[in-house]
Amino acid sequence: MTTISTATRTLGSGEDKGLQAVLLDMDGTLVDTEDFWWQAEATLFAELGYELTAEDRAQVVGGPMSRVIDHLLASTGVDLSPADLTVLINQRFVDLLGGGVPLMPGAERLLNTLAAHGVPAALVSASHRHIIDIVLRSLGAEHFAFSVAGDEVPRTKPHPDPYLEAARRLGADPARCVVVEDAPTGVRAAEAAGCPVIAVPSVAPIEPAPGRLVLDSLERVDLELLRSLVASRV
Repeated sequence: MTTISTATRTLGSGEDKGLQAVLLDMDGTLVDTEDFWWQAEATLFAELGYELTAEDRAQVVGGPMSRVIDHLLASTGVDLSPADLTVLINQRFVDLLGGGVPLMPGAERLLNTLAAHGVPAALVSASHRHIIDIVLRSLGAEHFAFSVAGDEVPRTKPHPDPYLEAARRLGADPARCVVVEDAPTGVRAAEAAGCPVIAVPSVAPIEPAPGRLVLDSLERVDLELLRSLVASRV
């Protein structure tokens, strides 16, 4: 696993004077876990006598867990405390992860490209630490300088704190760190942090905007594109 100090030293490399780092979301961006989350939530509520809808799914995609729990409690009226519902959903999700997690198309190629060119990558997720550590068994912790979990920052997405923390730990300028996200919640967090964004929507639609490029697949993301997004802003 790349250490933080090694990652920071690469920021001054001559090859990437513009692009300093790539900050990547996890669920729905690098790994195909959004269906796992939805399956955990939908099957649990079905057993409790409630049917979740496509509208519910659009509301909960991308987390954070606190927002997911608030929405599900409000929309169903189920008689559970937020803490108890959080435990039930997380446990069911962990059980589903037991068989491994499929990577999104283009994820492995992108991570290998960044490593080959010495571009630091950090994993920035609204998921909690214990979830990230399970997913990293499939994703490969060696691909990242470090990871930032939703329960390790004062405020998680859609607040900018996770991305600002990742840039700080890398010693990088947020404007020179490209964020790759799949959900509107994460996009808002990245843009609030001042980062250029590549959005590859997984469930909820995302519209193009200044400083935001929307693509239909991670397979279209390459080093030239990443550099061009930073070059257009600095």
